[in-house]
Amino acid sequence: MLQHPIVRLMWCLIGAACGIALALYVVGPAHHAFVLASLGGSTVFLFGLTRAPAAQLRALVGGHVGTAVIGIACAQWLGDSLVAYAAAVSLSLGFMLLTRTVHPPAGANPVIMVHAHASWSALLDPVLLGVTCLIGVAVIWSRLYPQLVHYPVTPWEPSPPSLNWGGWSK
Repeated sequence: MLQHPIVRLMWCLIGAACGIALALYVVGPAHHAFVLASLGGSTVFLFGLTRAPAAQLRALVGGHVGTAVIGIACAQWLGDSLVAYAAAVSLSLGFMLLTRTVHPPAGANPVIMVHAHASWSALLDPVLLGVTCLIGVAVIWSRLYPQLVHYPVTPWEPSPPSLNWGGWSK
């Protein structure tokens, strides 16, 4: 019965709900927009695409923290101008590709940081605090279900696995 696809699907869905609920509870109502925009997407990776390189710790933490730093820096230096948004997103993409920490939901962070005129304290709360909540639930949840792959699968796996940026042909 535990190996039935519907049962496993329900386990993933309940885990995702627990993960994002904990993040929302811990981070608090003042930061719901932060959590829902980028951590909602991260929840999909952790509980639905657990084996994906973009779901592993390197990409999850590196992507979220790196893009938040870039977004905050752009907001601090450029305000909330169109240039700030464009610079924050493009620099974040460059950062994630160069460091191989591509985590697509983290691509929302620079936009959120610029829009919110975020201060450096946003790195801790909501970004790192929210990510830590998701990781904690994913680690525990994946170990409670028999024969489910344990998160993280390959913590330091680079994302993307190769340097074939933009899908260049060989």
